[in-house]
Amino acid sequence: MGSSQSTLDRSIKRALGKDRDLYAFPGNPFYALRDVKLYNQTYPVKPAAVVYPKTAAQVAAVIKCAVDAGRKVQARSGGHSYANYCLGGIDGAVVIDLKHFQHFSMDPETFIATAGGGTLLGNLTKKMHDAGHRAMAHGTCPQVGLGGHATIGGLGPSSRLWGAALDHIEEIEVVLADSSIKRASATQNSDIFWAVKGAGASFGVVTEFVLRTEKEPGEAVHFSYSFTIGTYASMGVVFKAWQKFVANPSLSRKFASEAIITEVGLIISGTYYGSKKEYDALEMDDRFPGHQKAKTIVFRDWLGLVAHWGEEVALLLGGGLSGPLYTKSMTFNGCDLIPDSVIDSLFSYLDQVEKGTLIWFIIFDLAGGAVNDIAQDATAYAHRDALFYLQSYAVGVGKVAEKTKNFLRGVNTLLKDGTPGGDEFGAYAGYVDPELPDGPLAYWRTNLPRLEQIKSMVDPDDVFHNPQSVEPAGSRETPSPNGVLKKAKPKSRKRIFCF
Repeated sequence: MGSSQSTLDRSIKRALGKDRDLYAFPGNPFYALRDVKLYNQTYPVKPAAVVYPKTAAQVAAVIKCAVDAGRKVQARSGGHSYANYCLGGIDGAVVIDLKHFQHFSMDPETFIATAGGGTLLGNLTKKMHDAGHRAMAHGTCPQVGLGGHATIGGLGPSSRLWGAALDHIEEIEVVLADSSIKRASATQNSDIFWAVKGAGASFGVVTEFVLRTEKEPGEAVHFSYSFTIGTYASMGVVFKAWQKFVANPSLSRKFASEAIITEVGLIISGTYYGSKKEYDALEMDDRFPGHQKAKTIVFRDWLGLVAHWGEEVALLLGGGLSGPLYTKSMTFNGCDLIPDSVIDSLFSYLDQVEKGTLIWFIIFDLAGGAVNDIAQDATAYAHRDALFYLQSYAVGVGKVAEKTKNFLRGVNTLLKDGTPGGDEFGAYAGYVDPELPDGPLAYWRTNLPRLEQIKSMVDPDDVFHNPQSVEPAGSRETPSPNGVLKKAKPKSRKRIFCF
């Protein structure tokens, strides 16, 4: 049982000193709005404290306060967890906000960058550009924080070129449950380094990243096709054509794409990293029924392209705004394609089902390329054999209606039941889904046993905890079909290498 709130308050104040801006507690004015800042209002969480340390030593001191008080700990960088796991996901946790960890530098000879764990992606892009026209793979929302993004995966439009964000990590500084401050890399504290690259929230607070960077691409073409006339069922043939094209093993890694289904229809969009002449050679306008002509924008500056991605995300998600949200995800592991008959069923379902909201979308993100070059067990990240990532998202008014939840649940069920290998599909922890019967197994798959062993060594008391975090070996239980709890046994599946 945790200690009293007043005892915790006093210990944190002693640890952080006289600067009152470094901590906030439930009794503080505007605590909920200014400090807690729920991202998904569907999952209310009440932290016991939100702290804003400025040094790794202060992070360590706060962790000691939390451990002494019997409290759980979670770090927050951008704060965009779909289930508020960056707030602990349960009441009474101590939240370590990394907003003061914004430092950045770059070696002008190796182009290795060093960045604080609280750096937001939009700021990171600008800093890398200014330091030498360098870049790395990451997502499209500029308000997302590096600390959470790069320790869970970090997928984005340049991932087929360069890998996930975590694949750029060369070294970290991390504060562990015993308040020790460690450097970790492939040659130093390698087990911790392995675990953080995919499951960081379960193992510590990463205060600094050392990152491999890439030269910014030169010219790039952003393209978009909109199909908004007719029924969803009539759009299924377009999706089939898109899947056939992107599933070609010889598809250039310069090509990134996604298929987005919304209330207004189907959008096929993406980025080609090359000249307009090279893009035109793909003859994209001839690949979809009706030979629709794409809307294209040619970018010759990296910052302009990244800003455009951010604008698109803002139109879909409202940027970093909070609200009552409901989300689902799925990773199409094994590089299996969706059968034509299942595509027909999905698009017919979209015509018929009651959605309960006007604000929803379903995104199929193309994977493969550099992400899948890396072995499944090389890092904790477990989806090296995925062809697509599915993300669905809905916004409620006041709250998310049950019919909206059933609508998105139905999408996942239809695809999982109808696609080869669907019974072993996983889920991306970056699109966290609290309803999964065994979230850890879906997120980390065959890497979970090793994660649990490392957890037993570095955090045996499960200090870094959320409702779906990695637990120490032997402590995790999952429900069987008859409702009886049993120890989970991850399924194994033959590794299939994708393009």
